[in-house]
Amino acid sequence: MSRSPVAETADAAGLPVLQPRSPREPEFLEQLAALAVDCAPVVAYGALVPQAALDLPAHGWVNLHFSLLPAWRGAAPVQHAIMAGDEITGASTFLLEAGLDTGPVFGTVTEPVRARDTAGDLLERLAVSGAGLLVATLDGIADGSLVAHPQPAEGVSLAPKVETADARVDWALPAHVVDRRVRGVTPAPGAWTTWRGDRLRLGPVVPVADAVALEPGGLLVDADGVLVGTGRGAVRLGDVQPAGKRMFPAADWARGARPAAGERVGQ
Repeated sequence: MSRSPVAETADAAGLPVLQPRSPREPEFLEQLAALAVDCAPVVAYGALVPQAALDLPAHGWVNLHFSLLPAWRGAAPVQHAIMAGDEITGASTFLLEAGLDTGPVFGTVTEPVRARDTAGDLLERLAVSGAGLLVATLDGIADGSLVAHPQPAEGVSLAPKVETADARVDWALPAHVVDRRVRGVTPAPGAWTTWRGDRLRLGPVVPVADAVALEPGGLLVDADGVLVGTGRGAVRLGDVQPAGKRMFPAADWARGARPAAGERVGQ
């Protein structure tokens, strides 16, 4: 465990840092009430804030969420936007309520989803644009110029946390879907498949439209690297990471693994 950059900055400025195990702890609620804060910004907080805490700041809690609400409510909006093939996403600031990302929205920024974006790439850009949005939102609340508007009832989608089991590649899916799912779970929790009974972690792959027909999970090693068959089309592997080893190019892995005719990943 180590101090976060936010905590280190607060320490250097002589500001108190409250780090309760749960925002429901009575001691934390007492400390928060004593601070008499005007507004509480929230970014990627992994716990539900109880109503007792929500009621304390004069202007409530303002959450920065990385989607255009009401799309992708939940813990993993960026990952799900990429896996769904969205072309546009963004960030929203909204007033935190007891419900899951249901509060009225103060403002948004949009961000295109690029063809080869991973979740890490997209989140990095949204962190920058979203930070500007959050500051502008707090300024607008402070001077009274900003009012939150209810989210529309239509367009709601959910983005639950992506677990390690969800990141296992299903080679029966079409190549473009496999590509999206791999990019959506990169860098965390990380896409994976199996090879000879062990887990094989995968970096981003590239769909190949005119590849030689292969069975789902079937392998073809050629001059350009390693192709894997899918339910429709094939993908070319990028980097792979066998169990207990580092990430390295799939072509190098194949030279050591020497796949035999008929061997497949994912079995």
